[in-house]
Amino acid sequence: MAAKRGNQTVRSMFLSMAVVVAVAGAFYLVNPHDEDADPLPAVDYRVELVTAQRAAPYPVLAPKGLPKTWKPTSVSYARQDGDSWHLGFLDPDREYVAVEQSTASARKYIADVTHQAENTGKTARVGGETWQRWEGPKYDALVRAADGATTVVTGTAPYERLVEMVEALESDEAPAPGSGSGSDAGDGDGAGPDSGSGEA
Repeated sequence: MAAKRGNQTVRSMFLSMAVVVAVAGAFYLVNPHDEDADPLPAVDYRVELVTAQRAAPYPVLAPKGLPKTWKPTSVSYARQDGDSWHLGFLDPDREYVAVEQSTASARKYIADVTHQAENTGKTARVGGETWQRWEGPKYDALVRAADGATTVVTGTAPYERLVEMVEALESDEAPAPGSGSGSDAGDGDGAGPDSGSGEA
């Protein structure tokens, strides 16, 4: 009798599991789902951008006119952390590109946001401005010190995508009178725009 009751218990358990699986399967089939849906949604950074442009002591940059295949994925502004502005994107090939700006010590700041990239000693003219070329094991970057801040365009994307981002950058605020590209944002440690050995 005990063995028979045990067999019935096991049989009941398997039947219950079958019912649960069937219900779950039916629920999955009835509810619409998109297997190609992107798990990383785009962010609307307009409010944060306006806030940063009002608060930061330098012209805050953001891209204008990029194709819709560029997806904004992250944004932040931290006044207490060197007035740091961050805006992250995925490019059309789903590689990462970020715009980083801050009044913090340039050497440490660049190392942090580029994951220890190093200055190649080369420069490039992009959008009418001189940018340093940095390269690293994880991120490459274009770096410029101007208007009281260090600007870094960095990420896993190839150099051409970094250039595309730089060319799209604009600010709704004009630089303060008398400020120029030779600001002290480089801290004299080689982060200034003139520290390269020549254009690439």
